[in-house]
Amino acid sequence: MMASKTVRWLGAPAPGGLVLPAANPTPTNLYAPRGVYLDDELLIVVDSGNHRVLIWHGLPLSDHQPADLVLGQPDFFHEGPRAAGRGPANGFHLPTGVTVAEGKIYLADAWHHRVLCWHRIPDRSGAPPDSVIGQDSLLDIEPNRGGAVGPHTLYWPYGVAWINGWFYIADTGNRRVLGWHGLPANGQPPDLILGQPDPCGNAENRGGPPAANSFRWPHAIAGDSETLYVADAGNHRVLGWTPPPTRDRPADLVLGQANMQSAFEQPHVPQGAHRLRFPYAVACAGDRLFVADTANNRVLSWQPIPRAGAGLPAQAVFGQYNFADSGENRWQAIGPDTLCWPYGLCVHRQWLAIADSGNNRVLIWEV
Repeated sequence: MMASKTVRWLGAPAPGGLVLPAANPTPTNLYAPRGVYLDDELLIVVDSGNHRVLIWHGLPLSDHQPADLVLGQPDFFHEGPRAAGRGPANGFHLPTGVTVAEGKIYLADAWHHRVLCWHRIPDRSGAPPDSVIGQDSLLDIEPNRGGAVGPHTLYWPYGVAWINGWFYIADTGNRRVLGWHGLPANGQPPDLILGQPDPCGNAENRGGPPAANSFRWPHAIAGDSETLYVADAGNHRVLGWTPPPTRDRPADLVLGQANMQSAFEQPHVPQGAHRLRFPYAVACAGDRLFVADTANNRVLSWQPIPRAGAGLPAQAVFGQYNFADSGENRWQAIGPDTLCWPYGLCVHRQWLAIADSGNNRVLIWEV
């Protein structure tokens, strides 16, 4: 197992035992965060339950430090989705994934069926997005643009990623991953569609059983110059393509299942180092791959990073004492190294940022 220690705890402190930290919106509190991004200059937390994004300039210096900026709400003390007629251009409905690419912030505004873009890092709270992917305008919020699925539409996009010059969207409700070589403009057709036979398909697992080229709930994307990883949460697995695909083709790697045709789940039994249950996030850096094994309340790590094969065991577990345990906060108390439904991951240098959704907080661990 890999040694780690908690560097920062963001969100309200736990009152004790299994009682959750406060979730009412303030510059400090979080409610079921699902996305996180970290680099040398920024920490971005998608505070999904409060339908907003919080930004810190640099790694916070202390636990429970207030955020510097808020997006999606008029101030730090409002929450709730801002639907049509209440400013959808500037409001979110269950935002999830976030990334920064070439100085631009991209946010998966999942239940508004769009990806929002700020063309520069905001310097004030409430700054509206500059452009949108997946809708005709910043005022539109219908699934698949109010019609049938096509190359320019989105339905519950939960994840975004910028990897080695490619921009990806996990178009979860359409059971596919879209990819562009370079940063896309709205209405630009994708250069890559994974998981469906054509731009107009959105059947679960292509209308059949799980396969090496299908998804149930593709939720998050990570990778490097050698491999692209997709967390296929609904099939309880992570798929990998080596080298990263430029066309739809079968994956070369599956983690969490014994083979490409399996979507096995057996809750409430020891999972070991091979099994995953609803893995909602994946991240990689250097020779390490991290997977949020969400329903097992743990994060698994592979080192060296796997590129091909099936059912390969993880080498380390975070949030549990061993590979057999899976309880929320180890069925004990909320502590600095426990997890409850970890939902988002970002790894940068020696830091692993975890959106610990069930505990209303974000943890940053040194790994």
